[in-house]
Amino acid sequence: MNLLIGLIGIFIGFLLVWKANWIYQNFGKIDWAERHLSSDGGTRLLWKLIGLGIIIISTLLMFGLMGGIITAIFSPFFRGRNI
Repeated sequence: MNLLIGLIGIFIGFLLVWKANWIYQNFGKIDWAERHLSSDGGTRLLWKLIGLGIIIISTLLMFGLMGGIITAIFSPFFRGRNI
């Protein structure tokens, strides 16, 4: 099941990276992205970063590495407790 979800996520992330300009032309700009990322591409760059994030998270999920990373990130908050 994780393999299927991972492949779907990778495909969606790829589409977001590949069609960032199409998304920008059809849905318009995002003011926050234009204000903070304007020198690097603004809204288009934001869509590509979101797509890249989805690809990375989907790959981690597909190979079963997501649980270990979540545990490593949040384990300092739960020291001394068994989770």
